[in-house]
Amino acid sequence: MASARPLTLADACQGCRTQAPLKTAITMAFQPIVDIGSGTVFAYEALVRGQNGQSAGEILSGIDPDMIYKFDQTCRVKAIELAGGLFAPGGAAKLSINFMPNAVYEPNACIRASLAAARRVGFDPGRLMFEFTENEPMRDAGHVRGIIEAYRARGFTTAIDDFGAGYAGLGLIADLRPDMLKIDMALVRDIDTSAARRTIVAAVLGMADALGVRCIAEGIETAEELETLRAIGIRLCQGYHIARPATEALPLA
Repeated sequence: MASARPLTLADACQGCRTQAPLKTAITMAFQPIVDIGSGTVFAYEALVRGQNGQSAGEILSGIDPDMIYKFDQTCRVKAIELAGGLFAPGGAAKLSINFMPNAVYEPNACIRASLAAARRVGFDPGRLMFEFTENEPMRDAGHVRGIIEAYRARGFTTAIDDFGAGYAGLGLIADLRPDMLKIDMALVRDIDTSAARRTIVAAVLGMADALGVRCIAEGIETAEELETLRAIGIRLCQGYHIARPATEALPLA
């Protein structure tokens, strides 16, 4: 992997240029999303961690609201820089990066640092997948739609994370039409013993298929949950039962 350089003003949008460095040094852990039909890794999700072992929750709780732009950019660039050394060149597995829509100042400006990082480490930007979630009501649906459209125009894959929890609901799919839909672990947990959850997940899968959207089930913790999802027709799966996240490494699925 080529040596990384710090972000420059040319790489960053206006939302990041005037901000101080983050108080806590971060790194990334990677967790696979597996196609259980083919047995191949569809993507690795990058999950923020502290350099001293802090969890994502600990890191996020220490980010001031006025540092959201800097945090988002720093996470994206760190994930890409690590992926440049970990992912097999020419492979098909995607790098899935979480982002907060409200942290995107302007889509094409805010992606510059990510593209610059990909060039530095020789990572194919066509393998980038961006997951977003809404933990509060969407303030500007038009802005988020613009992000999705700009990313799709660049060949990136887009996904709604945590579908079925919080504010990530049917309205987001209708408004945004992402490529992927990640079914929240609240619907996956104990699905093997819950007829209600099986009915809901099957309905979500049918709706997604009709819209041309692929589903990923996340948070799978038992063999029974996995087999139930397989029977329903879910192919893309993620969770501790398959593989735990590994810091600065790609775990075997």
